[in-house]
Amino acid sequence: MTCPKTLLRDIFGFNKFRPGQRDIVEAVFGGKNVLAIMPTGGGKSLCFQLPALMSEGLTVVISPLIALMRDQVRGLQAAGVPAGALTSGNTQEETDAVLSDLNTGKLRLLYLAPERLASSAMQSTLLRYNVTSIAVDEAHCVSQWGHDFRPDYLRIGELRRNLGVPLAAFTATADEETRQEITERLFDGVAPKVFLHGFDRPNIYLSFAAKDNPRRQIMDFANQRKDQSGIIYCGTRAKTETLSKALKEVGHNACYYHGGMDPAARRVVENRFAVEDGLIVVATVAFGMGVDKPDIRWVAHADLPKSIESYYQEIGRAGRDGGPAETLTLYGAEDIRLRRSQIDEGLAPVERKSADHGRLNALLGLAEALECRRSTLLGYFGENNVECKNCDLCKTPPETFDGTEAVRKALSAILRTNEYFGVGHLIDILLGTETDKTRKHGHENLPTFGVGKDLSRIKWQAVFRQMMGHDLVRPDSARHGALHMTEHALPILRNQQTITLRMDTIKAAKSGPYVKMLVNEEDAPLLSALKAKRRGLAETAGVPAYIVFNDKTLIDMAQKRPTNLDEMAGINGVGAKKLESYGDAFLEVITGEVARMHPNRRKLAGAKDGLLYDLLLEAQSELSHGLTGVDKPLSCSASHLAKISKRKPRSLYEISQIIGEQKTQRFGAAFLDVLVQMP
Repeated sequence: MTCPKTLLRDIFGFNKFRPGQRDIVEAVFGGKNVLAIMPTGGGKSLCFQLPALMSEGLTVVISPLIALMRDQVRGLQAAGVPAGALTSGNTQEETDAVLSDLNTGKLRLLYLAPERLASSAMQSTLLRYNVTSIAVDEAHCVSQWGHDFRPDYLRIGELRRNLGVPLAAFTATADEETRQEITERLFDGVAPKVFLHGFDRPNIYLSFAAKDNPRRQIMDFANQRKDQSGIIYCGTRAKTETLSKALKEVGHNACYYHGGMDPAARRVVENRFAVEDGLIVVATVAFGMGVDKPDIRWVAHADLPKSIESYYQEIGRAGRDGGPAETLTLYGAEDIRLRRSQIDEGLAPVERKSADHGRLNALLGLAEALECRRSTLLGYFGENNVECKNCDLCKTPPETFDGTEAVRKALSAILRTNEYFGVGHLIDILLGTETDKTRKHGHENLPTFGVGKDLSRIKWQAVFRQMMGHDLVRPDSARHGALHMTEHALPILRNQQTITLRMDTIKAAKSGPYVKMLVNEEDAPLLSALKAKRRGLAETAGVPAYIVFNDKTLIDMAQKRPTNLDEMAGINGVGAKKLESYGDAFLEVITGEVARMHPNRRKLAGAKDGLLYDLLLEAQSELSHGLTGVDKPLSCSASHLAKISKRKPRSLYEISQIIGEQKTQRFGAAFLDVLVQMP
């Protein structure tokens, strides 16, 4: 056996191991099942590549991204290591060369995408070769409820059993729950040897900021780091494109990347980022796993990430060379509402949703931290007593204040309005602002009406955002953003517990001129849901979104909230044809229920004839079994009732011409009474 330090120097060019590497290499070489959690940039790949060269046989490496596999294979081949990859991106010549090396026993490392394991032929093929170990990169992808779940990772455990060889799994992000899931799915529940080696990346500067003109904040951050390679993560595909354009307009070398792009266009961006200095990629999280560029100097989040694991992995792409790197994460109340609703509206079981809320709470706790961010972040991963001096809170400790009274006032307003309203209306109550809505519900008579005049509207918004950050309140997706209290709020409401808030974010909430939004804060979540429905219908029909309904119509829907098709017909911009085509779909978004109305009645929606139809239907129902209630049941068809509503006959003879003599004898007089009473 060649000495590992000799291979380390001669093949990989390193004079010494990084912290933790030697122990893992020895365990893998010794044939133990291993689970290693190491920070991004900590040298995970060497921990399975080096043992592969120290022993005979073939090591199969399961990796989630073609680009990552190609990079590692190119690097190994350049160092003289016989390695290859079987991927969907191979040319036929490349595949033939890999298979030839396999057949001759020359290959030492074979990289496979997990999707290859779906083929029983591939698993049978591997049985023919001298496979002595399996390595799994990005092992957290096996977690079905994780942020990067890959279904084909669930087949890796079967491959290990079939080959009867040890397995080493590696990841940079795995909390206790995810580690347990990895153990169950890859090791059949038998605990492997676990290495948990330092999550700390001391070279990365951590900072968060509440959103306050987020476009300007991101642009300022990028402008101060001109000609440095960076990544900006956005929550939507559209934002990646508009922000990339804005950066280019002020002289940055920038491009965008998202999952909706053509694969060839995505590869162009990946290649540019790998070779160009100073390129900024504005991307969704589709750009990430497998990014191996060592000199990324900064990562910014224009929107709040999904979880603390996602955040840690995404910022970990900065400073992999060990040099100084910086991060900025923007967050706001709308981000928190969005992330909560994504969890609540998902299909996961209740216990998983609870765990996901916990992960989001950990990230929000980091965003609203009062002391060192690094200690807060690493504490989540089980590391304590960390020295930092490299985050915004260590650099400038925040000013805090006792927020108990303000929070209690807000909680009281929520409780006294039966947890049925959003932030905008609650702030109206606290400020004592009379609106149509407060008068409609009689909220000007509440004891909490006007008790919060010591803070401005903007500053109350900052208080509510911190309350959401501390998980005291959550938006109710079923009520389009209405806030409800969590169990964490009760001790504060009962005066059993105090709470400290950050004053800097309150002061930063400027009291300048109020910017009028398209809709008030309470209606904003519903407007977003209506726009999402519009986008889906427009994409299906292959037409611009405004062809379905324009923004003004959706705003009217969000504000008036029609409860049936008659009310929907009264919305600005909803004509008969669009009511027929789209009425049900948009009404379901607003009410949460499928609209039920006979097609003949639907044609009368919103018109006086519709009301007449309903009255005729009611009169018919009362007489369906005759005056005595014992006659043979009889009724008119929907089309007949619609004709009566439109023609408005004025005699029994005219009615009989529509419904016939028999039905006229039973219903005619009652129908005439209805017709006469209608103006």
